[in-house]
Amino acid sequence: MLQQIGLDIKEEDRWQFLTDNADDIEKIGYTHRFTPEELSQKREALAEISISINDIETEKKEAMDLFKERLKPLNEEKQEILDCIKKGSEFVKDEECAKFIFHEEKMVGFYNKLGELVYSRPIMPQEMQKNFFSLNHKTGTES
Repeated sequence: MLQQIGLDIKEEDRWQFLTDNADDIEKIGYTHRFTPEELSQKREALAEISISINDIETEKKEAMDLFKERLKPLNEEKQEILDCIKKGSEFVKDEECAKFIFHEEKMVGFYNKLGELVYSRPIMPQEMQKNFFSLNHKTGTES
């Protein structure tokens, strides 16, 4: 069996010669060996595609960084809310509260704007000194 047929015929006429002289035409799969020129073209195509992939990956990373920045405060807020739900309470920071000294009980109470006792502690030595105003707490009732 010959390795090649029709090499002496021009390349553009070769397929016609082969089909005219073949017993049959069938579609099959086979492995094609690249010429040095074809191999060079494949390498160029690979380089161009690799550059395009790199550009897209860089663009993707930048977009993901933007999404991460947008998600970060939302995830932090979500975590705070989850913690509050888990604890059933939240820590209120820097809210003005009314301080009342109860000399009889030797305690100090702090009340929020709703009048709820939010914190209490034992009276400190410097708070033990009574003054005229501390003796006359307004309780909402007339005296």
